[in-house]
Amino acid sequence: MKTLSFIFLLLIAVLQYPIWLGKGGWLQVHALQQEIDKQQTANALLKARNDALAAEVTDLKSGLDAVEGRARAELGMVKKDEIFFQFQAAPAAVATTPAATPNSASH
Repeated sequence: MKTLSFIFLLLIAVLQYPIWLGKGGWLQVHALQQEIDKQQTANALLKARNDALAAEVTDLKSGLDAVEGRARAELGMVKKDEIFFQFQAAPAAVATTPAATPNSASH
């Protein structure tokens, strides 16, 4: 009877091997699902970028306001008879530290 139980247990183990470790088994399916999730995340980011670029292209094709805005911002262009003022930020104050004097050292 023990031999028959051992044979059945061995047969069950042999039949379980392809399910868990074989080609198309659970471990491989799990690894592939993780890769799919990563790729879907990357695709979503790329789709958002493509949508933003498509909106920008549509905006540039439809009107001159976007072109004018880009020319002003990126190329520093101005209209005829327009005066351009550019303000420079004041330089940052230099922090000074008092020099250590022999009298101020504590012993």
